[in-house]
Amino acid sequence: PPSPPPSPSPSTTSFLPPTVESRPLRLSSSAMEQLVGKTEWVGMPNVLSGDQFERKSLESLIELAADIRDNLGAYQKKAPLAGKILALLFYEPSTRTSSSFHCAMLRLGGQVLSLKNIKTSSVAKGETLEDTVRTLECYCDAIVLRHPVKGSALQASKVLKCPLFNAGDGAGEHPTQALLDMFTIHSEMGKLDGLTITMLGDLKHGRTVHSLANTLSHFNVSLNYVSPDFLKMPDYVKKVVGDRKVKQAEYEDLNTILKDTDVLYVTRVQKERFTGPDAMEQYKKAQGAYVITPELMKKLGAKEKMIVMHPLPRVGEIDPELDSDPRAAYFREMRYGMIMRMALLLTSFKGK
Repeated sequence: PPSPPPSPSPSTTSFLPPTVESRPLRLSSSAMEQLVGKTEWVGMPNVLSGDQFERKSLESLIELAADIRDNLGAYQKKAPLAGKILALLFYEPSTRTSSSFHCAMLRLGGQVLSLKNIKTSSVAKGETLEDTVRTLECYCDAIVLRHPVKGSALQASKVLKCPLFNAGDGAGEHPTQALLDMFTIHSEMGKLDGLTITMLGDLKHGRTVHSLANTLSHFNVSLNYVSPDFLKMPDYVKKVVGDRKVKQAEYEDLNTILKDTDVLYVTRVQKERFTGPDAMEQYKKAQGAYVITPELMKKLGAKEKMIVMHPLPRVGEIDPELDSDPRAAYFREMRYGMIMRMALLLTSFKGK
């Protein structure tokens, strides 16, 4: 019988990845280095808010993400984040955000520590957010945080030295979602300037639309907000957009504006955000108020060249019959999300 393969030499076997200091960012391609090198934003390496980005930094991120999209195999082969560990700390449920960050890190050669069942951690014993992230920083090189309290990402960042990515802080912001949505629009439509983007649904609680409106307002776009009166876009978001001289308008239905829309961004009504004595009454009133169907798209004269987006999960806002329509971009949106998060991870780790 054949001899068993030799055991690895003890000198080359390690149960722990090399430290950050011993494994610098490994980009040998000059093109990759140039794209990563010129990409930067205010407050980096953290990604906490859409306020950190201006047009120049957004355009650099789009350029880097497009290069990763077009040369994914080359980036994976380089494994530039080998030896780095990313912690996923989720106090709320997640499918797409956690999975895309996880896969983005793996595709760049890194490793992941995932804590998604907080009930089994020391948080259940009363541990503070600050102590939890400090603990993870001892083991990992960056942290992705989702938390139900608005402002929690900024709070956590104040005690950290490693990069922190805000994956949603209650009804506050979701900046990496806005960045991937921006990249989706640019990839699908070929540009951002000159487009009309219509945001539909729960705009009051929807952190994705808060961040997206902020991000898109750096470009020459027109923004439409469609919602029930009690779920309107918050005034502070509209002020930021208005201060940048971006055209914005509010409606309660799509009847007169879908025909002129280039991007229809649909959001679900967020039941978990409704509070107060009349919460369920308002939720039931809002749920089902807007449902995008093939028939509605035809009736209201939706353009042939436009896209329908949704951060998902959907809960009845988009009829599955629309999924086969080439304008339905919400599943392609997820793929773009992983690519954009690869760009963010690469940039946040540069020089480390």
